[in-house]
Amino acid sequence: MKSSDRIVAKPLRNIWLSEVLNSLANELLDVEREQILMKLTRGSLCVACKGARFLCGKTRCSIIVKTNYFLRSLSLVRGDELVGSSPPGVFVGRIGYPYVYAGPLVPPLVEDTSIYDVPELWFGKTIDEIVGFRSMLIRGKYPVHVKKFEKAGKIFDITQELALAANPVDVELILKKKPSGFIILDDEVQPFGPSAPIRDIKAGNVRWDDKVEKAYYDTDMKAADAVLELYQRGVLVTKIQRAFSVGALGLGKNRRLVPTRWSITAVDSIISTALMDMVKTYPEIDEFRVYESRYLDNVFEILMIPGKWSYESIEAWYPGTVWNPSGKSIVMYSDWEGFEGRTTYAKIGGCYYAARLAVCEQLVKERRQAMVVVMREIRPGYIMPVGVWQVRENVRNAMRNLPKTFRNLQEALNFIASRFQIPIEKWIQQSELIKQCLFQKKITDFLEHLKSR
Repeated sequence: MKSSDRIVAKPLRNIWLSEVLNSLANELLDVEREQILMKLTRGSLCVACKGARFLCGKTRCSIIVKTNYFLRSLSLVRGDELVGSSPPGVFVGRIGYPYVYAGPLVPPLVEDTSIYDVPELWFGKTIDEIVGFRSMLIRGKYPVHVKKFEKAGKIFDITQELALAANPVDVELILKKKPSGFIILDDEVQPFGPSAPIRDIKAGNVRWDDKVEKAYYDTDMKAADAVLELYQRGVLVTKIQRAFSVGALGLGKNRRLVPTRWSITAVDSIISTALMDMVKTYPEIDEFRVYESRYLDNVFEILMIPGKWSYESIEAWYPGTVWNPSGKSIVMYSDWEGFEGRTTYAKIGGCYYAARLAVCEQLVKERRQAMVVVMREIRPGYIMPVGVWQVRENVRNAMRNLPKTFRNLQEALNFIASRFQIPIEKWIQQSELIKQCLFQKKITDFLEHLKSR
């Protein structure tokens, strides 16, 4: 690598970061001059840490991990042409809405890449494995108006076809320049690699998923109804989200693009709301339950309490984790809803709806209802976000296992206390539903008291 071809970290001139990037790039002989854009603030711990002292509290430097795989994907791209097998995968951005960038995700590999965009198959894989294959996905992008995508031309037509494909599709991208871009850490959307504007695109034979194809051609069916029908017919949530995002579902006159980030939460919300309505008609559970799952240093304890349906999600972020990078103490977020549901967007974002979907699936399966509290302890080993899917799949994993059962709430809370590092008093203080159960007297308690007199 020539001295003039050194990788530059912008917009800040962090010398240590440039040195890290170049040391990584020197191991990859085919990497040419590229710009890796990092979102760092002046005075950041990163400047003092330099990826080695772990001042943020993480067990590894997420920037270095992501950059390493980012550069490896760049080394496989030759100039401004890219040939590879799309998983299939697409991405619709949100910046500039209603004018957004949309396009396919294509790795520089011609092989079976189907696992690259099916989060339902990722549970149990390491951070490195997930970031490794996701960083291989080059994002081609093309400007589109969300309500006028039918006029966007060939590039978007093929992008939409890919979104509905059942299997990987060989794609040739002609780009306006060699891919580059931001290293983005996002808790809603699974990571992906570099990006570049598309000049032209060619795709091999695309075979659509039959169930999704039927919904696509039914222009008299509302989008929410199409989402539910696909889910009931066994289509993966990820595939429904992809079709929803590219405007392939809904009434013909109302179809529009939905940014990938928003489509993930919208589909989780639509499905879980329908399941919730079913849950409310079932008899209550008659025991206190605790379900568990641990993955990617996320610890989930799901408490089910006998009672009418209500739901709460609580997250506790350790210092050094994604949403508490420079804090000195644990930060907790929560939101909840009663039997009547909610009309506002949950404060903790898409994770709320992903977990709600998973617990409702289990209750529908059992034909029972309960008060549900999802507690999530995020520890420093979760060095970077990999997407809201991990919450959905973590809770689904918990639901697959037999729960621990208890005679009363206090026994259940004592058990949870033994599983978390954060004192149970902190969780109780944060929880609306647990406080209701512990401290509010019910009319049934009064009636029982009268009977005993």
